[in-house]
Amino acid sequence: MVGTHKQSQRSWNAALAHTVTKPVIIVVMGVSGSGKSTVAALLAAALGCQYQEGDDLHPRENVEKMRGGTPLTDADRMPWLRKIAKEIDGWRARGACGVLTCSALKRSYRDIIIGDRRDVILVYLKGSRDLIHRRMAARHEHYMPVALLDSQFATLEEPTREERPITLDVGGNPAQIAHEIVCQIEDRQHITDGTAPPASISPQEDR
Repeated sequence: MVGTHKQSQRSWNAALAHTVTKPVIIVVMGVSGSGKSTVAALLAAALGCQYQEGDDLHPRENVEKMRGGTPLTDADRMPWLRKIAKEIDGWRARGACGVLTCSALKRSYRDIIIGDRRDVILVYLKGSRDLIHRRMAARHEHYMPVALLDSQFATLEEPTREERPITLDVGGNPAQIAHEIVCQIEDRQHITDGTAPPASISPQEDR
């Protein structure tokens, strides 16, 4: 949950220092309307990473299907998922830091784009159907119609413990959510390095 770190208060933004010292690749997943793009953009700015909107990698045929209210089949998604995996592997090969959004609703999809890539961090933005329905109803320019939301929740297979996800509730402020993700990535790197994390900074305080 957001706010589990107790820090001195200060306004959090992309310019604040952090102790994520190694290049990271982050996949932000969740159903449409969960805030993936907003949170991912904040993360990319805070970490100085490249940013890729996964939906922009969909072939035109997929976009037209979704715009028309037709759910995609697994066969429709395969070229898209492979393209996402190729993007991620390109970042890994260059030692680059990157943040990518992808609904990644099924474990089989995540096996393609993440799989045994232990250096890729999965972030799951979790929210209730009612909250996300209200958010989607307020969006007028996105091609994913509200009618497909039930299909997305029916398809959703929440990440398991073995996938090592960072799971956060979407009810919080996007900056708070992004801040908590950075904190958890910092913690993971400190555990790996065997170093003690420094005092963190909270996104709430403005001094």
